[in-house]
Amino acid sequence: MQDKLILAYSGGLDTSVMVPWIRERYGYDIVTFTVDLGQGDDLEKIRKKALTTGASDAVVVNATNMFVDHFVFPALMAGAVYESKYPLATALGRPLIAKLMVDTARKYGAKAVAHGCTGKGNDQVRFDVTFQTLAPDLKIVAPVREWNMSRPEALAYAAKHNIHVEATVESPFSIDQNIWGRSCEAGILEDPWIEPPAEAFAWTTDPALAPNEPEYIEIEFAHGIPIALNGVKTDGAPLIDKLNRLAGKHGIGRIDHVENRLVGIKSRELYEAPAGVVLHEAHRELETICLSKQAVRFKTLVAQEYADLIYNGLWFSAFHQDLFSFIASNQRFVSGHVRVKLFKGKATVVGRKSEHSLYSHNLATYDKGSDYDQDAAQGFIKIHGLGQQTQARQQLLKGGAGFNLPGLPSTRSE
Repeated sequence: MQDKLILAYSGGLDTSVMVPWIRERYGYDIVTFTVDLGQGDDLEKIRKKALTTGASDAVVVNATNMFVDHFVFPALMAGAVYESKYPLATALGRPLIAKLMVDTARKYGAKAVAHGCTGKGNDQVRFDVTFQTLAPDLKIVAPVREWNMSRPEALAYAAKHNIHVEATVESPFSIDQNIWGRSCEAGILEDPWIEPPAEAFAWTTDPALAPNEPEYIEIEFAHGIPIALNGVKTDGAPLIDKLNRLAGKHGIGRIDHVENRLVGIKSRELYEAPAGVVLHEAHRELETICLSKQAVRFKTLVAQEYADLIYNGLWFSAFHQDLFSFIASNQRFVSGHVRVKLFKGKATVVGRKSEHSLYSHNLATYDKGSDYDQDAAQGFIKIHGLGQQTQARQQLLKGGAGFNLPGLPSTRSE
């Protein structure tokens, strides 16, 4: 009896060719695994193609709600944006896919798992580390890292094995998407000086062609999680889907990012994340009135660690559990409403309110009747600056030493 292998399967050229290639090279009985994370693929069509390609069975799963509730929203609560630009759509999807593949491997008694990642990207790390963490006994097969086939060679291999592929001309871009975002790379985008062409975008309108009138929306959060859009209580996935369309119509969510990959190279990536951009902006603004100064400052450090952890494929780590314990506590009072203006490629928060708000109008107002005691300011300032004043008298001003201004390299033309 042949050992079984679970193959992450998209139905594209590479993963379709992998079915006979793995069978010939390693002798495994192939079970393909396809998961819908809201990208809108025809799962039944993919399942049938896998079977005609030579798989003994084809598993398809819709995990969109699991993805949103247990991966996207925790990252949103954490404010996890890689290098202050990338909302981590693909990076969040990979550990879930790998986890579900491990579950499927256990169900089928499989001895191995396989994916179609290259040796230059981050996804290979996210898959491999998750497999090694959750199921170290499973062998990992990564054909694209081994075979070095060009696209024409892969097409020839597909033809030899009677594998139908819809496209015979290489796409200029490499695309990946789920409900939280769309990534686009390769082709002309590999030159960071070149402006992305219109055909690189699919979810967002060119801001120059977006509506000439702004649109206002209201998002309600509970404990850092969006729960309603424009007054209508909505589950996570449909809320994100609707917001993708609303914000995308106004050209919001385009991200052009030269990012630092884990494998040591810089890569120019194009992302579209209309809902992600709006929700992160709204969430940050709600935090400004619900969190103390110290909590906001410290959370920026945690957010960066959280983003790096996701990007680097360490979702299933004890460190992640530790960080999320802080996030869950930090977000317990981040509930309220945010009003956002959508206009010409930009989401601008124009209003925020919360029953837990730390903003006090009676303290902040300059009108009469303010609760702020201005007479206390003089003594506070004296104490606040006492250390600096003492150092100036005893060190910096002794003997006329004075203060040195920071020196900067001159950029003036002579």
